[in-house]
Amino acid sequence: MRDRAAEIAAGTTVDVGDVTTRYLLYGLLPGWFVPGLADWVMHRRTRIEDTSGTKESLILPHCPKGRGGTPTLMMAEVGLPIALTLRYEVNPLLLSVQLGGAAVHEATALWDVRTAVDSDREVKPLEQHIHSFLESLPFAALAALMCLHADQVKSLARGGRGHKDAWRLVPRRRPLSPGYLTGIGAAIGACVLLPYGEELLRCLRTARASKKLSRKGR
Repeated sequence: MRDRAAEIAAGTTVDVGDVTTRYLLYGLLPGWFVPGLADWVMHRRTRIEDTSGTKESLILPHCPKGRGGTPTLMMAEVGLPIALTLRYEVNPLLLSVQLGGAAVHEATALWDVRTAVDSDREVKPLEQHIHSFLESLPFAALAALMCLHADQVKSLARGGRGHKDAWRLVPRRRPLSPGYLTGIGAAIGACVLLPYGEELLRCLRTARASKKLSRKGR
């Protein structure tokens, strides 16, 4: 039997569920990396290390009308639900994790607004539009998943009653191929971890240099 990712990628069916899954796996998820990289470029252009610095970089705020940071905290808030969804069946437990991640992501965005207000970093309209993509994509993915798994949404609304596996992680019956998972992992490393890790190091180096100058000036 062909693995799930290869079967969906081939596009041999016109089933709405398969088409939506194909969009999530090969459209929305890989497309997420584009605004992420664009945001990193904006941070370099505005020299985040000399303005809001490490604090903003660690928050990773991507909010629609505020200033953005790097994916340190927010990356974890969306990264964990994505990782679990790629490996496990969607059920009430996984939906709860996804909904919780989205809610915490929004709360962190509000926190970022306060950080942004106190920041000297200039955030132009282009970067603000990039942030709007980064904030809306998790909701787009979650909405599509909930449409695909309406039965699990109903089960969640009933507290998982009548569903023996409602509150435990269940490995996918038709797992995604190792090749697909490896490719997504490599893309995350190249497009998220590497550039934003470099940004955080820049911020830390600048912060240390500033402290040394402050001590010498005393």
